[in-house]
Amino acid sequence: MLHRNPFSAMSRREMIARMGAGFGSIGLASVLAQGDAHGNQPAASGNLRLSSNSATPLAPKAPHFAPTAKRVIQLFMPGGPSQVDTFDYKPSLEKNAGQRPQIVDRKTLRNTKNGLMPSPFKFKQYGETGKWVSDIFPHVAQEVDELCFVHSMHTDIPEHAGAILMYNLGHLQPSRPSLGSWLTYGLGSDNQNLPGFVAMSPRAQPRGKLANWGNAFLPGAYAGTYVNIASMRPDQILKDLKNSRLSHADQRSQADLLLQLNRMHLERQEKNQQLEAGIQAMEMAFRMQFAVPETFDLSKESKSTLAMYGTSEYAKGCLLARRMIERGVRCVQLSHSIDGYDIAWDTGHGDIKGGHAKLAKACDQGIAALIKDLRLRGLLDETLVIWGGEFGRAPTSEGKNGRDHDHYGFTVWMAGGGVKPGISYGATDEFGCSAVEKRVHVHDLHATILHCMGLDHEKLTYRYSGRDYRLTDVSGNVIRDILV
Repeated sequence: MLHRNPFSAMSRREMIARMGAGFGSIGLASVLAQGDAHGNQPAASGNLRLSSNSATPLAPKAPHFAPTAKRVIQLFMPGGPSQVDTFDYKPSLEKNAGQRPQIVDRKTLRNTKNGLMPSPFKFKQYGETGKWVSDIFPHVAQEVDELCFVHSMHTDIPEHAGAILMYNLGHLQPSRPSLGSWLTYGLGSDNQNLPGFVAMSPRAQPRGKLANWGNAFLPGAYAGTYVNIASMRPDQILKDLKNSRLSHADQRSQADLLLQLNRMHLERQEKNQQLEAGIQAMEMAFRMQFAVPETFDLSKESKSTLAMYGTSEYAKGCLLARRMIERGVRCVQLSHSIDGYDIAWDTGHGDIKGGHAKLAKACDQGIAALIKDLRLRGLLDETLVIWGGEFGRAPTSEGKNGRDHDHYGFTVWMAGGGVKPGISYGATDEFGCSAVEKRVHVHDLHATILHCMGLDHEKLTYRYSGRDYRLTDVSGNVIRDILV
């Protein structure tokens, strides 16, 4: 029988260090660090109906109402892709090149003396809908009849750090849970051997790093697990995933012993949210040893599938995203980076033509393949795919060949999961500077994403530090006109 003397000669920390079991690197430090610094024990609210296995935080939970999507893939383009050089065609830029009409003369746009700059790219109509798309996205253009374009997005600040946080957290400060954390908190996960929320990028993490997939004041189990997909070796995706010295049975015995010790310690403390989260995370880490390598092993895919996606790092990320949602992961965020730059699309400042063309080439084929692959596998209807950056870029020039930030109007698109295919919603002005028709704030986008997942954004709340918090703060309206 185990000794229950709390004053043992060896501390729990020393015991864990000496046992050395091969627990996966899933951010245990950040998990254990979560909690109210003031000693409060926050509680969930929002009428969420938990499964019978409520002791497991990632156990599947019933939504507020019937969902149209079960999972989310967020294709995040940090740095601000230019709407007028991608999907928001504005022929008036060519007609009025060099002019500066009053409608684009916004005080917060820098280089106010510069005039309108035509897109250096050609636009062409595609699909049955006749959607105009830039020639830098020839593969995505083939899928426009599946896409729902929102051309009237706007956000609160034209600065990367704050706007990226707004796009991912619904707030300008890194003190709120991310979209993926809210989704796993509200719905749990359909696979208990993988994280409920995975964030990936090739090499560079988007500006803000951990905050973009963090859980903030939500329990640590809902934090996103970050994966750098540059190496693409299944056994190196997460560090310390294997223990070469112990068999699976021996590791299971060690994990069970550690679990007993932790449970005894938890009994003495009666309730400790941090310790409970740590116990759950270590058990998840043990199970991940065997689920992660299989999920990330692209050699199991057919040659035709690999060829369809292409060889770029972002394309491989798209294929991994499909494999993860296929296995029940609730939310996947795939950020775009290139050459190690954390806000890749910000190359638009000095070189729209070269920078945007290079970035689009690196992600175009993979994104189109993801949409097609999901459709062919019957997964698109239950998967909501979202593409976009934190803001757009101005129709006026910065220097000779660049564009400055533009938070007044930009474009995102969605596909699958309950949104209408082949439509364009809202509009910017004739030059693409500001959203003027059916304006959509980031809070509205978040409310719509939650709605597709069967969650009422006003009811999905968490009590912390004396008040109820939600993803959409005190704003947000579901964009019902784009829903099927």
